[in-house]
Amino acid sequence: MAFLNENYLKLNKNYLFAEIAKRVNTFKTNNPGCDIISLGIGDVTRPLVPEVIKSLHKAVDDMANPDTFKGYSPDAGYPFLIDAIVYNDYKKRGVDISSDEIFLSDGAKSDTANFQELFSADCTIAVTDPVYPVYVDSNVMAGRTGFFNNNKFDKIVYLPCLEENNFVPSLPKTPVDLIYLCLPNNPTGTVLNKNDLKVWVDYAIEHNSIILFDAAYEAFITEDNIPHSIYEIEGAKKCAIEFKSFSKTAGFTGVRCAYTVVPKDVFVYSKNLEKTSLNSLWARRQSTKFNGVSYISQIAALATYSQAGQREIKDVIKYYMNNAKLIRDALIKKNFKVFGGVNSPYIWLKTPNNMDSWDFFDMLLNQIHVVGTPGSGFGPSGAGYFRLTSFASYENTLKAIKRFDNLKI
Repeated sequence: MAFLNENYLKLNKNYLFAEIAKRVNTFKTNNPGCDIISLGIGDVTRPLVPEVIKSLHKAVDDMANPDTFKGYSPDAGYPFLIDAIVYNDYKKRGVDISSDEIFLSDGAKSDTANFQELFSADCTIAVTDPVYPVYVDSNVMAGRTGFFNNNKFDKIVYLPCLEENNFVPSLPKTPVDLIYLCLPNNPTGTVLNKNDLKVWVDYAIEHNSIILFDAAYEAFITEDNIPHSIYEIEGAKKCAIEFKSFSKTAGFTGVRCAYTVVPKDVFVYSKNLEKTSLNSLWARRQSTKFNGVSYISQIAALATYSQAGQREIKDVIKYYMNNAKLIRDALIKKNFKVFGGVNSPYIWLKTPNNMDSWDFFDMLLNQIHVVGTPGSGFGPSGAGYFRLTSFASYENTLKAIKRFDNLKI
């Protein structure tokens, strides 16, 4: 008889974005032909830039030629892309990362979910709240979170991020082993400057904690003194794992390519206090469970580092950030309390009259046919807030903003 992993029963019935899709599809069925504009899920809408398309065509041609055909990729990725990452994302910023500390993957979502496999189920985790749901759900599946009581898992240390503290988390008040940080933050758009982030690195070193740092949105940073990598902070290579992605940076949500940086000086301990490098453990895990990113995707990713590719991608990011400014400015004029949208493609707003997040979702969908994301789906501190994204087209962004004029609160 096969018994289930009962930790799965602790999960919410539907993943946040699956629940949104379910509600939207029900509305479409009941209102056929209705023009719905989505500012909800963080999927991109701009096509891949010309330099990437050109490289994709070349890679496909390579796969049609026996002399250039590629099968399995090396587990960690082809050297041509890893070397480009080392130079462009780190060396240019004065950061010393070696090629064998970088591991390519099919997405930051996969890696942030899977990396927790390297740690004991007894490890205590801290998450900023609200938070990207994958961090919590993957630890629920692993049996690390306890039970769900009073809208929280009883073994998670929540770090509330609210308007009162400018959505900046405070250090944990109790000892923790793992700390999840996402900066720029999804969903609030919060960033930390180098001095603020140094506080977290110092804490992690002092308490033998490990920071799992999601930097998927670093390309959207517009302000100075905001680090694009945690390794810009002294000491971070001793305590931090970094996750980065081409999905939002280069529109690869459908192409799939990301990477995780695992410095060789970040260690984990056995019960008898023998230490092992997480780098070697992650390499072993990947070689067993992952067959590498496709050659075609890696060639496309390489094109993003070319001079033309960089120029084209920056133009796309400016396009989305212009949308963010339009949404932010329009909602402020409509007397909403609005946050984010400056260093992030996400706009975080307070629901009017302390309305429940899901009630506000239903109001927008039913009254003005605009879809967003309820803040409570990101954790208990997200209650009473709502997330909009700037990833729609410019035309649909303008239409959505105009529709808010017809919202009856």
